[in-house]
Amino acid sequence: MAHVMSISRAVTRMIEPGNSAICVQCGAPVKFVARAQGKQVIANVYIDGNWARVEHFHADCYQDAGQPYGDASN
Repeated sequence: MAHVMSISRAVTRMIEPGNSAICVQCGAPVKFVARAQGKQVIANVYIDGNWARVEHFHADCYQDAGQPYGDASN
């Protein structure tokens, strides 16, 4: 049986064209801008060992929120 992670965690990724996520910290869209090469943080959130949701943040907003799901620099 494969090991399945069941704790909340976050990763930093480039914002891709067509992204339609909303930042949970500031409420603004996490938008792709060709010249800016922005980054977003995507967090898999688990509650009591069960997957609950995915949360998206602007990279700066994730820092401002105090990195609620841990270091996302991976």
